[in-house]
Amino acid sequence: MSTKTARALQGPSLTEIILGIFLSVLIGAALAALWLINKPVDIVRELPKEPVAGKVYYVEGSNISTKGRQWLRKRQLFVEGTSVTLIEDELNAAVASLAPTGDKKEEAAGMVQPGTLNFRIADGRLQIGTPVQVNVAGFQSKMQVSVSGDFERAGDKFVFVPRKFYVGSCPIERLPVLPGMILDRLFAGVTFPEDLIEGWGRLAAVTIEGPQLQLTMP
Repeated sequence: MSTKTARALQGPSLTEIILGIFLSVLIGAALAALWLINKPVDIVRELPKEPVAGKVYYVEGSNISTKGRQWLRKRQLFVEGTSVTLIEDELNAAVASLAPTGDKKEEAAGMVQPGTLNFRIADGRLQIGTPVQVNVAGFQSKMQVSVSGDFERAGDKFVFVPRKFYVGSCPIERLPVLPGMILDRLFAGVTFPEDLIEGWGRLAAVTIEGPQLQLTMP
């Protein structure tokens, strides 16, 4: 009896069955994730009183220029070593002033192109969101990316810790490595001046109180 005939009579081995199940689950998970990533997010002015199950909502942070004017003054106080509190309008004014322009904007472009970041402070967390354009091998797609979290000390500085992270309608906060990679990509086009980096390194506390981000110096 040939080997092929014997295998046909005996059927697949346990290893082959397990591998087949694993691949089926993996493919199913990948397809589900792809569907959720491309599922539109509902962009609203405020969260509905009765959210629809399965829908992901995104509320953009306030970006009123008259409310964000104090950013320049607070920036100067911050780099001089003074504690400051920032509202979301000031955070949005800050990130707009640090966003790339002209040639730098073209250099930052790539397969994944984030738009201008938007900050919102709500429910004790800082939300960061932006539309992202993906261009891969002729495939183009635009999706909303949003992450909300708070701050923890890591070593000698404070870092942002994502608690909820959505790419489109797909939650990814529990995945290893990927959230950090995407967050780095979102900020890739933002150039932080050395004096702001040095000031951040001196902070004694970073907290969110009501509608404000509090940056406390020693």
